[in-house]
Amino acid sequence: MIPSAAVASPLGRLAITLPAPFFDARGCVELARRAEQEWGYPAIWMAETSGPDSFSLAGALAMATEQVTIGTGIVPVYNRTPAVLAMTAGTLAQLSNDRFVLGLGSSSHAIIGDWNGIPFEKPLAHVRECVALVRQALAGTKTDYDGDVMRSHGLRIGSVPSQPVPIYVAALRERMLELAGEIGDGLVINWFPKSALPQILAAYRKGAEHAGRDASGDEVVCRFQVCVTDDVPGARGLVRAAFGGYLATPVYNRFLDWCGFPDEARGIAQGFASKDRAATAAAMHDELIDRITILGTAESCREQVAAFVEAGVTTPVISPLTTDPAGVIRTFEAFAPALHP
Repeated sequence: MIPSAAVASPLGRLAITLPAPFFDARGCVELARRAEQEWGYPAIWMAETSGPDSFSLAGALAMATEQVTIGTGIVPVYNRTPAVLAMTAGTLAQLSNDRFVLGLGSSSHAIIGDWNGIPFEKPLAHVRECVALVRQALAGTKTDYDGDVMRSHGLRIGSVPSQPVPIYVAALRERMLELAGEIGDGLVINWFPKSALPQILAAYRKGAEHAGRDASGDEVVCRFQVCVTDDVPGARGLVRAAFGGYLATPVYNRFLDWCGFPDEARGIAQGFASKDRAATAAAMHDELIDRITILGTAESCREQVAAFVEAGVTTPVISPLTTDPAGVIRTFEAFAPALHP
């Protein structure tokens, strides 16, 4: 049974992100053990780019832990079929004793188009139909579905979970946020200033209202890039080096514009397209970085995350931004519920 999203702490229902930089798959399993047994985190949310795939790692974490929620935040709906997603989600629900949350999203042009060679087209239709088909399969009945982009007939999975697997949907701008509210059990978001959170939650709840449900109690999962440091200017440099290309991708660049940074979005996109690192870095000015990442001393970082929780994030997911393995441990310990009651 996935715990309630109710928030009792000023820091919300804290979680760590895995995989973590500088740790291989086995190292991530050990971090999960420490997160549960030593640091007191109630949840682990996995990001998937080019490192360990989320589902393999989730299976290992399910067997190495007993209580933490294990969620994917997120896996794309393009590069695995709904049948495979349903079989995998059912298996992970069984392995974890119903601690698994399936986080789905459209991902980005780079990951889907460039890396996987799959056209990044009709993301709204792909997300809507994938969620519908996965739910149908997880219910244990034979699939019977024909959509605009997906179809399945006659599949009856053998890994039916004992309880429905919660499906959270990742979203950035208004149309996907409304869809997430309409079809999701929770929301996954990242990379925005606190000032944009009201419009994000309004769009999500509008979609839920159209579907006839109240989303005010839904879990809102947000991954934060966190650097615990006394050298904030140096940390900003890490953000520029690591995430310039990320924020130049069309989906995130448009999201940055939507969140109130049109000039910055345009400058990042133009600088990255022309391979002008200086121009890209200049567009990622200090104020922008400080509003979309969490940088500073441990106390300052906790205060910044608490402000997002007060504004509506229920589950802050701590993603360490660091230059060495010790920094990963230091970051997780800086937020550990067991160490900072």
